[in-house]
Amino acid sequence: MRQLTHDPIFKEQLCMRQKVSIEELVSKTKEDLVIEAWEKLDCESVGADEIKAIEALLEARFGPAAVVSPMRLARMLADEGAELRHAEIMELYVERRAETLYDAALRNLIDISSLEKASASIPRMTSLYKKFAAEDDRHGLRLLREKAIRSKEDAHERSLSSKADQETRLMFAEIAEWLTIWLRTPDLFDDWLKLRVRSAEFKQWFGNKH
Repeated sequence: MRQLTHDPIFKEQLCMRQKVSIEELVSKTKEDLVIEAWEKLDCESVGADEIKAIEALLEARFGPAAVVSPMRLARMLADEGAELRHAEIMELYVERRAETLYDAALRNLIDISSLEKASASIPRMTSLYKKFAAEDDRHGLRLLREKAIRSKEDAHERSLSSKADQETRLMFAEIAEWLTIWLRTPDLFDDWLKLRVRSAEFKQWFGNKH
């Protein structure tokens, strides 16, 4: 049996490597396509790679919403007599479940629409940072950092927009600076922000907004 790639991004390439393309499959329902794809793959057993290949075919035919959990796909195939590599499938399920939990924690975490909302976002970011650090959750820390970087870059781009007035550009430049400092020293950011909002420059530009 040939080895599937672990990269699920290039769906056509993933399917072609097992000599199965979406054009070969005639099934009109999700359930039938799962079984047909498994039969076309002609595998001795089903594990993470085979589940990913079937997911890619489901998405190609019916769209992203048609992709169900690895455990459900495994049960469907087991009912048809497939031999499962249980450890691989469970690992894939746990990995996907963890990603969902991270999504929930990071969703709407950072709001850069105003100084007040950005200021309220920072304590939530720091709290999550401390949680991930205490749990030695490097994946969570990386996702949090990536989200902060994207928000910083978004604020920076808005600060350069010719369509915005000067006050708005200054606001986004300020938020970009906040996120830059937080990314460097999240543990010290609160102390830095207290000094920043008391500065003459900040009061001149924004008054008591923070």
